[in-house]
Amino acid sequence: QVQLVESGGGLVQPGGSLRLSCAASGNSFTINVMGWYRQAPGKQRELVASIASGGITNYSDSVKGRFTISRGNARNTVYLQMNSLKPEDTAVYYCNADVTRWGQIHNYWGQGTQVTVSS
Repeated sequence: QVQLVESGGGLVQPGGSLRLSCAASGNSFTINVMGWYRQAPGKQRELVASIASGGITNYSDSVKGRFTISRGNARNTVYLQMNSLKPEDTAVYYCNADVTRWGQIHNYWGQGTQVTVSS
């Protein structure tokens, strides 16, 4: 089993910044892709950003130029730097990891962290 623990959510004013962190732990796994998704009330969960093991990143059009995804030195931690936040960024943000364990691919989710952008 792989556990994903998120931190860094909270309340911020429009135009402000937040940094989310997600740390993956467990035994005998290799991370293929880590990413952040979000789900606003009444909406479907959507991809925000992802980063593959080779460093290739992918962003949704709604956050390009404002959010940056990066990995920690240990490669089992991923960060989401969110700048110029807008009220429409309000959602529960979930960390996701696609990993290989014992030759099989598994997908894991974190518990979610609330981000609220409001004045």
